[in-house]
Amino acid sequence: MFLTFCTWIENSPFGWAIRDSKWLFPAIESVHLVALAIIAGTVLIVDISLLGWGLRRQDPSQVAADARPWMVGSLVVMLLSGFALFSSEATKCYGNPAFWFKMTFLATAILYTFTLRSAVVRPKARAWGPVWRKAAAIVSMTLWTGVGIGGRAIGFY
Repeated sequence: MFLTFCTWIENSPFGWAIRDSKWLFPAIESVHLVALAIIAGTVLIVDISLLGWGLRRQDPSQVAADARPWMVGSLVVMLLSGFALFSSEATKCYGNPAFWFKMTFLATAILYTFTLRSAVVRPKARAWGPVWRKAAAIVSMTLWTGVGIGGRAIGFY
């Protein structure tokens, strides 16, 4: 079923346009990487705050609130540009273990970031002790690092 979708999207005018253009794929990939850098920065600054390594004068909840619009905006751009890149070589991605590695980490990271990690950084989340806050930060950094590693590995398969 998913392979049928991959074949369809790759052979759509959208997929053809990106694949056949000399500049479109690299331009979209550049936007994708900038969005990844922004989301990585926002995740990292909140996680560093949770670890108590930086921004000690600000509560992690305030750091998270300030970073959230940037994180959500860059996530939207990253997902849209990622889909555009995927559409140009969907059947190749389908058989690529690095693609599935990245997608697994991406889905898990998004789910984790907007559920458990969000609960840990809420303004009145003092029930989460320092050990849980640090654990939440380490898990978050691990998941988002997996997304980056998986994305980089796609080109090597």
